[in-house]
Amino acid sequence: MTISKEAIDHLFTHARTANGFLDKPVPQSLLKEIYEIAKMGPTSMNTQPARYVFLTTPEAKSRLIPALSPGNVDKTQSAPVSVIIATDKQFFEHMPTVFPNNPNAKGLFEGNAALASGTASRNGTLSGAYFMIAARALGLDCGPMSGFDPAKVDAEFFPDGRYSTNFIVNLGYGDNTKLFGRNLRLSFEQVAQVL
Repeated sequence: MTISKEAIDHLFTHARTANGFLDKPVPQSLLKEIYEIAKMGPTSMNTQPARYVFLTTPEAKSRLIPALSPGNVDKTQSAPVSVIIATDKQFFEHMPTVFPNNPNAKGLFEGNAALASGTASRNGTLSGAYFMIAARALGLDCGPMSGFDPAKVDAEFFPDGRYSTNFIVNLGYGDNTKLFGRNLRLSFEQVAQVL
């Protein structure tokens, strides 16, 4: 099956990073639908280490604001939803359920902290990207951010240390008057080798 040019434009070519949002709510049912689509994206050994915290009220967001870089405060306050994309350091506890193909899958990670950490980081980031593409496919705009203090976010939202913050995404219906100009992308020749 081939995806249409219109769909590619919607998801990638014409999609933009939202820097402000319209005052239009995002229902919880839509957040669940985004997750139900995104969870189907592949992760190595089906590890699924990403975890999501949806901040949907001013009170919830007020807990996040102190950790943000100054340039990210207004856009976060204007977003109907801010999502903390986190990584579960103990993701492997679910391996018997999510990867029964290998009865020793849990043990592979449980006994190897470096393997578990690298796997969680890579696959948690992949899952966050799937989440943003699913959100765009369902008509939302995304504003991913790395301008924040992860230690402050973790202390506030994950004090037990099991989860660690990867990145934050503001979600909603973008205010096109707040968009930056389209920045250049590197060419294929600049980034790729074909061997």
